[in-house]
Amino acid sequence: MITEEQLRSRLRKISALFEGATTPGERNAAAAAIERVRKALGIAQQTEQPREFQFSMPDRWQRRLFSALCRRYGLEPYRYKRQRYTTVMVRVPPSFVDKTLWPEYQELRSALNEYLNEATERIIREEVCGDAGDAAERTG
Repeated sequence: MITEEQLRSRLRKISALFEGATTPGERNAAAAAIERVRKALGIAQQTEQPREFQFSMPDRWQRRLFSALCRRYGLEPYRYKRQRYTTVMVRVPPSFVDKTLWPEYQELRSALNEYLNEATERIIREEVCGDAGDAAERTG
């Protein structure tokens, strides 16, 4: 069972990986690391034409995670009127999406998903019923 502190540590490590951190001590310099990524984004915006990307997120926590990650790098997530709440739009150079934004989001989402699944399983077992397995499959 992963603890919340272990999850936080893992998320910091994932972020450090994508921000170019090389040592655990660089956590104190997280602002500088994020600034490096923002500068790389600025260079990409000068050499590449930003494009509007549409992302569909299946639930609220994934939309919040993706939007927060965009904001961390100075991007503005949005959606148009009448678009589904599952949609997140962002204007960004394609190389930034391919090399940084989407891979980092997937790693963070995976870590959070693992933690949330474990926590949900534990809470159901402890507070609802000890058998928290899926429903049995029957023929006909």
